[in-house]
Amino acid sequence: MMAKNVILFTLQTFSTTGGIQKMTRTLGHSLHRAALKNNWNFELWSAYDKQDDLMAQYLPSANFKGFGINRAGFVLETIGHSAKPHVAILSHINLAIIGLLIKLINPKCRLWLVAHGIEVWRPLSFLKRLTLKHCDCVICVSNYTKQQMIKRHNLNADKCIVLNNAIDPFMRLPDIFAKPQKLLRRYGLNHDDFIIFSLTRMASTELYKGYDQVISALGSLKSQFPQIKYILSGKYDEQEHIRIKELIAAHDVTEQVILTGFIDEAELTDHFLLADLFVLPSKKEGFGIVFIEALACGLPVICGNADGSIDAIRNGELGEAIDPDNLTELNKAITKHLQKHLAADTRKSLQEKCLSHFNEHDYMTKLEQLIND
Repeated sequence: MMAKNVILFTLQTFSTTGGIQKMTRTLGHSLHRAALKNNWNFELWSAYDKQDDLMAQYLPSANFKGFGINRAGFVLETIGHSAKPHVAILSHINLAIIGLLIKLINPKCRLWLVAHGIEVWRPLSFLKRLTLKHCDCVICVSNYTKQQMIKRHNLNADKCIVLNNAIDPFMRLPDIFAKPQKLLRRYGLNHDDFIIFSLTRMASTELYKGYDQVISALGSLKSQFPQIKYILSGKYDEQEHIRIKELIAAHDVTEQVILTGFIDEAELTDHFLLADLFVLPSKKEGFGIVFIEALACGLPVICGNADGSIDAIRNGELGEAIDPDNLTELNKAITKHLQKHLAADTRKSLQEKCLSHFNEHDYMTKLEQLIND
């Protein structure tokens, strides 16, 4: 079989941390491993990362090109190398122009697009629609996103392949399920507190994540369960910070809610271990990597039932999906968890189940099959 040239084009992969960036790192690492195994050439090109943003565990610097916001350089180099790839993968629809240029110069190149969530669940510009038309394969991170692509953009169902995200191969996974002493001290918590955890970006422009609902639920749960605490983590903008503070005051849960702000990735696993339940009844998750990260740390999950989150909990096998607008449902779901003790062996079994479905090995095997087909 002839050697294949595969290039993964990304916006940014290593310089910021979000769901799409995390997913792209794992994608890059898997493609690099598949390339070594199959004797392909693989490169990851990033429009916004600088060369020294690369995290060396994911791939060698020889396989990485960071253009550091040099847009012209990124486009010119793409044009110069367009004849090179057999497979070009766009990690985001905002790279549409790159895809079109490659197809124009090298029509035989197989063009793939990764479709995540809200960036493609909306009306698209002419250029983006044209790119979709010329794509040979659209990799959808969830069944929900696949349905959206077919419904909104009239894509042929055969062109849309569902490939769920996988756990980052470099995420630290626990083998002992104890609450970290350091974090209990930091947040002034007791061992018998029941800790609910949400981790998400909090932006005044994105009011669909569902932490409002959790704050409301606390208001009615705290009298029955005085040991309940809610850790709400993630970056927030100033406007949203003010709004959340007002919401906390309005529901009289100042004693219950701990706003931590941004959590360093090195402390992520410890926060999942600290908690008894992960809750994010969001409405617009393309997939929700945070759900499988929680599950991989043995943490039970409650998510919304109106988006790609369903794939992350495997339709209820790994977690519980509720109507994100129904407070009664949310109260009921949280209460159920409050009433039972989360044992270490339960956490271990949840972790194993999650890893049996969302591991990098299976993810890489599917990528290999797609490229070899």
